[in-house]
Amino acid sequence: MSAFVDPPAPPPAPAPAFTRELLPLRLADPLRWLLAGWRDLVAAPWIALFYGLCFWLMALTLGAVFRSRPEYTLSFVSGCFLVGPFLAMGLYEASRRREQGLPQSLAASLTCWDRHLGSMGMLVLVLLLLELLWGRASLVVFAVFFNTGMPTTASVVQAVFNPRNWQFVAVYALVGGLFATLVFATCVVSIPMILDRDTDAISAGIASIEVVTRRTGVMLVWSALIVLLVLAALLLPWSAGLLLAGPWLGHASWHAYRGSFAWRAPQ
Repeated sequence: MSAFVDPPAPPPAPAPAFTRELLPLRLADPLRWLLAGWRDLVAAPWIALFYGLCFWLMALTLGAVFRSRPEYTLSFVSGCFLVGPFLAMGLYEASRRREQGLPQSLAASLTCWDRHLGSMGMLVLVLLLLELLWGRASLVVFAVFFNTGMPTTASVVQAVFNPRNWQFVAVYALVGGLFATLVFATCVVSIPMILDRDTDAISAGIASIEVVTRRTGVMLVWSALIVLLVLAALLLPWSAGLLLAGPWLGHASWHAYRGSFAWRAPQ
């Protein structure tokens, strides 16, 4: 028996890292993303219905919060911005599987996050911080303009539609718009990228901000379409339009990511 032991085999060489490439975008591309998202929705309507119900229940809860504690409405909206993209992750998974020719599965869409816990957890912390700051800023605005105490739902509606309160409306909209922009810029493609490439949260967030800052015109069109579709859905009785608009926008957001980036192997 030999006294010498063969040296251990060297570890396999790491796979070459793919690099992302920001693609040129046209102003009409958001409409193309919506069309592709609609095709995904029609291909798996039962998955769309499940997530549509989730978004609809969120809207009903938002309405209840506004009627009972209007000063916390913006805080709850920020929570929706936090929860909404993660609900939509299941829709991204459905679109991804259809794109790759895999069978559609509600179970797969519900568990797709478990392979990306680290990255998703970090992104949750970032968005949670934004949510807390947004909620605090909202309460400060209410405290400044309603220094006699927190308003009721009726007084908030009256304040919004009273021309003499334009300062309150302007400041409230400015604060809300600032934080909504931060959330949109951080999330517009980051979660689909994590799902698709298992990217870390920081890289995905930077890539998302890069799309917004370097393709600003297209992203403004995309954000405007999202706002218009959501508002139209909310204006229907009982906000029932979210049953359709929620999953539709979720599927379309996957195509917004796929249309914004290509991944190149090193030469």
